[in-house]
Amino acid sequence: MGMIRFTKISLTAVAATLALSACSSSTATPETLPATVGLEVHAVSGLKFDKAAYEATAGDIEVGYVNMDSIRHTLVVVQDGTKVANFELKVNAKGSTDVGSVSLAAGNYVLMCTVPGHQNMKADLTVK
Repeated sequence: MGMIRFTKISLTAVAATLALSACSSSTATPETLPATVGLEVHAVSGLKFDKAAYEATAGDIEVGYVNMDSIRHTLVVVQDGTKVANFELKVNAKGSTDVGSVSLAAGNYVLMCTVPGHQNMKADLTVK
């Protein structure tokens, strides 16, 4: 009979471990972003992006923006101090996504959040 109790405890421990590992996968990329996204950017807590620098291929770039933070963020592309026209992504709540397309020539750009107070939320973008 002791053997049966040991088995029950082991199964409970295995079930708990599986449940915990399932929870940890919640930081994975949401499946709502299309496979055509060529540049993926995450807004994370601490008023920053998930990377300090990104790379993309010149031409029409489909950008996916994911909010991993609990507050609203935007995403714009800036070159030489000028915002690239007709491109801004907005994510309003944790887990929300936005996708848009922008045409960029090879060069160096900066990704920025334009929400007031988020001026330090910047990352380099190299387009090749």
